Amino acid sequence: MLFSSITFLFYFLPIVIAVYFLIPKRILWARNLALLAASLIFYSWGEPVYVFLMIYSACFNWFMAREIERTKDRGGSGRADLLFTIAVDLSILCFFKYFSFLMDNINALTGMNISYTALALPIGISFYTFQAMSYIFDVYRRKVRAQRSLFKFALYLSFFPQLIAGPIVKYRDIENQLRSRETDLDSFGDGVSRFITGLGKKVLLANNLGALQAAVLALPDSNISAASYWIGAFAFTMQIYFDFSGYSDMAIGLGRMFGFRFSENFDHPYVAESITEFWRKWHISLSSWFREYLYFPLGGNRVPPARHILNLVIVWALTGLWHGANWTFVVWGLYYCVVLILEKYVYGKWLKKLPAAAAHIYTMLIVSVGWVIFMSDSIKAALAYLKTCFMFSGCPLFDASTLFFLRTSVVLMLVSVLCSTERPGKALKRLREKTPALWLAILFAIFVLSTAYLLYSTYNPFLYFRF
Repeated sequence: MLFSSITFLFYFLPIVIAVYFLIPKRILWARNLALLAASLIFYSWGEPVYVFLMIYSACFNWFMAREIERTKDRGGSGRADLLFTIAVDLSILCFFKYFSFLMDNINALTGMNISYTALALPIGISFYTFQAMSYIFDVYRRKVRAQRSLFKFALYLSFFPQLIAGPIVKYRDIENQLRSRETDLDSFGDGVSRFITGLGKKVLLANNLGALQAAVLALPDSNISAASYWIGAFAFTMQIYFDFSGYSDMAIGLGRMFGFRFSENFDHPYVAESITEFWRKWHISLSSWFREYLYFPLGGNRVPPARHILNLVIVWALTGLWHGANWTFVVWGLYYCVVLILEKYVYGKWLKKLPAAAAHIYTMLIVSVGWVIFMSDSIKAALAYLKTCFMFSGCPLFDASTLFFLRTSVVLMLVSVLCSTERPGKALKRLREKTPALWLAILFAIFVLSTAYLLYSTYNPFLYFRF
């Protein structure tokens, strides 16, 4: 079930809100139980079998965290329990996410033809597995106490707003909110506002940008030009941002409706003036997870340069692989690794001296090329696309298709550029403070337009479903 669906907006969410707020504030355990039941129903809607896998993950990690804590309380190290728990979590993730990828590569490398049954990927498994592992690590490091209530831990792991696409929430960030939280009218209104804003980004911007990119990819070979392919790369660059950040906004807004405060997942990454800055602003919860639980334990940058480079290679190869079972994702991760190493050790000091506009153009060019690799089905397809973009394939710079895309989509592209900056958010904030009636009218208009789009269009993808 997508947040941007009629079923969720007009059936599931209103029922959950009604049930939740009919339960008195003082009976928080009943409210938590209602949210847990809603989360399991939400997941079962699209994954009727794999919901049992998620329940198993919750029970297993809850039990093992208590075992680790008991062992450490008795003077033991708990290291064996930690390694066993992480091994089980990663084995489940790798089996469902990378089994087919592994078999395909074995067959390709050996020339064998081992038959196997491809497994459907459990939705959100990467997100809830990383949440479970962060909890286990934090219990082991004594940053949190193991949760005594299985139901509270299961709610943390399965809470439907962040279950499918994050943000990746650390247990320590919401531990207290599971015991006590404010659910007043102001926080509920803030949540609704954030949710509608995210809905508009997802439905009105990301979906239309996705349709533009699909139209470029559907061009016959005779109509391909470099400019058209750059329009397609631009469309995907903007689509994936509004798709994922819009979904994160909706998740954060939903959490606020029920009194939970999730950390921000995006901070206007497309205004960055270096790739280093870009990755501080893009998918913040994933970057912070890898930094805290992998990069720092490896030594971070507090080691000799050769070891630091190796640390970056390990982290970015795994970051790429986390996104999917395809070599394109590994190459995408290593591509950013190379750029970050160059910024750190080669030209970073000169980059800082560039005019802001030049630094921004450099950053967006690197990012756009990266998204071409990311969106391609194979490395060969990515290289072919980039050859066209840089006019190494003998294609023209412009053609009639280019003019058609510009004529029909220039407003969409300009609006998407504007909305990727901080200006619209600041303007809405000022409007809310000075003219709340107009601000409410704008939110209502966004919701109505988004609903109309969902009713009359069948194109409503969500890119991070496959991750």
